Amino acid sequence: MATAATSLLGLALPVTGELSGTWGDTVNISITALLDTAIAGTTTITSDADVTLTTTTLAANTSRQAVLLWTASGTVTRTITAPAQSKIYIVINKTGSTQSIKLVGVGPTTGVTIVANEYAVCAWNGTDFIKISNTNGAVSFTTLTATADSSFTSTGALIISKGTTGQRPTAASGMLRFNTTTTEFEGYNGTAWASVGGAALSNDTATATDVYPLFANATTGTASTLFTGNAFLLYKPSTGELKARVPVASNGIVVNSQTVATSYTIAAGFSAMSAGPITLSGGAVVTLSSGSRWVVQ
Repeated sequence: MATAATSLLGLALPVTGELSGTWGDTVNISITALLDTAIAGTTTITSDADVTLTTTTLAANTSRQAVLLWTASGTVTRTITAPAQSKIYIVINKTGSTQSIKLVGVGPTTGVTIVANEYAVCAWNGTDFIKISNTNGAVSFTTLTATADSSFTSTGALIISKGTTGQRPTAASGMLRFNTTTTEFEGYNGTAWASVGGAALSNDTATATDVYPLFANATTGTASTLFTGNAFLLYKPSTGELKARVPVASNGIVVNSQTVATSYTIAAGFSAMSAGPITLSGGAVVTLSSGSRWVVQ
């Protein structure tokens, strides 16, 4: 009987007694050398065309190689078809352009796409090739693709990407990172980068329209809910004016300074009152518009 071969890697299976005195060549060439390529060998693909890996036995079996290196350049996504059987491949897309390649099983199956300059570890899961890890050839990363809810169950912490405002990546909806310039977590909402876990505070003295003052549901720690007074309570940052529908001093005392140090105009249709004595200082002037009143008691 002639030497047979294994079904997956095409390694020699000598028959008992067949290679008496000549077994060295068969073992070295058809077993040891082939096993070496199955673990560390590379199939280099240089032509811009779809490729079907050969499944013949012994040395001619190109599907046995551990690494599939794509070096062709093109614009059309090309397909590498491998045997639909248990195997792990390291697929390196070193195209000279932006070309993507797909690794599929005979059938063909759906397979996985490896984009330009991506290195991927692909494995046969019983029905198709899947991508279990990858890198872009410059900065190492692992892509986790979840088809359902995901959980991190350790008692430790998750470190996410971080960098300065100037190092923000090309934005995409749902991105999350830590901004080392503002020392805040931020996310991209589809329109702009925004603070995550709270609103960024600023000292606004320029806005000339009425805005809503905010109220928190806590006096310490982190406020989980914020409230506004709607139109019943308004504030104008540019002038410092506070408007209330009905101002109430619950302890019965309303306090005012006895010195007017800043000029003020009481607008038409408004009246004012102060508890005296009142002193105008520093050249301050109180102007009464037509029909307005100022009562000092």
